[in-house]
Amino acid sequence: MPTGGLQMTEPFYPMATLVYFQFTFAAITVILLAGSVLGRMNIKAWMAFVPLWLIFSYTVGAFSLWGGGFLYHWGVIDYSGGFVIHLSSGIAGLTAAYWVGPRLKSDRERFPPNNVLLMLAGAGLLWMGWSGFNGGAPYAANIDASIAVLNTNISAATSLLVWTCLDVVYFGKPSVIGAVQGMMTGLACITPGAGLVQSWAAIVFGILAGSIPWVTMMILHKKSTLLQKVDDTLAVFHTHAVAGLLGGILTGLLAEPELCELILPVQNTRGAFYGGNGGIQLLKQMAGAVFVIGWNVVITTIILLAIRLFIPLRMPEEQLMIGDDAVHGEEAYGLWGDGEKYDPRMHGLHSTSALYVGDTAPSPYINGARGVTINL
Repeated sequence: MPTGGLQMTEPFYPMATLVYFQFTFAAITVILLAGSVLGRMNIKAWMAFVPLWLIFSYTVGAFSLWGGGFLYHWGVIDYSGGFVIHLSSGIAGLTAAYWVGPRLKSDRERFPPNNVLLMLAGAGLLWMGWSGFNGGAPYAANIDASIAVLNTNISAATSLLVWTCLDVVYFGKPSVIGAVQGMMTGLACITPGAGLVQSWAAIVFGILAGSIPWVTMMILHKKSTLLQKVDDTLAVFHTHAVAGLLGGILTGLLAEPELCELILPVQNTRGAFYGGNGGIQLLKQMAGAVFVIGWNVVITTIILLAIRLFIPLRMPEEQLMIGDDAVHGEEAYGLWGDGEKYDPRMHGLHSTSALYVGDTAPSPYINGARGVTINL
């Protein structure tokens, strides 16, 4: 369809593809939210919370901004989920963390990563996947899709570098965890405007995404009584809510008119940087953010208070002291030798074979890993 001299590309794909694509967005959002209540929320309460929150909170925001709702028709821009996914998950996560309560003091004081190498592997997969859902947001192989992929990588790389530099300046050394945090904020920040801004603007997104959430996490968090009281386990508020809100505001400043005309329903949409009615667009972005924040705070609170009438939101203290084994009857890592004694009937690789029957002797490496020597 020709529109204003530009060629609109009609999407041709099965409805099942759109359904699955949107379901992945919903799943990602609730997984991000889970990062705020890790380590103490009752699994039964969580199982009740997820469908209720997706129906009454996430769906409202997604339809309002993407599915033809009032914010969409009014002209609020959210290209691929800065408000729908990141702002809503960060705000709902902070609200849920408030009502569930904090982790044990010992867990809050020392909470090292389980495995930094696996974290890096996951970060790489996430970065790659982000190109997919930002590039797929227009539902067409057009200019918006291609520039979205480019801008996604530019913003993430810039933010990673800025965050790392701030770590070096402030703490005296670079941090792998900090680099991944910077990558995350860069990705979340560019998401609401990925296909609607020029690539030089993506550098601006990345610079601010690597610095403003860094300041809120490393400095403001320690000075805020509320943020100190609320135990947001994985700092979802800073990496997603702050970054998503920042990206939405920057989109209201830097959205490029010709790119907007390709996919947005309101004609002559542009960021404030491009003059005209751009100032109004900036105000619309702020109003949209206020709606998403308010809706998530209210609905998340109502859902959790309703669940609390039937199911405790928090695990009992004795279960928290034990951990996964108390909750699931399983351990994340079944490492032999953790308090066990060697029993060839249980631990022997070929204990039932006569060829491997023999005496066992304790390993001489008493200061290393526990083990045995087998005399064949």
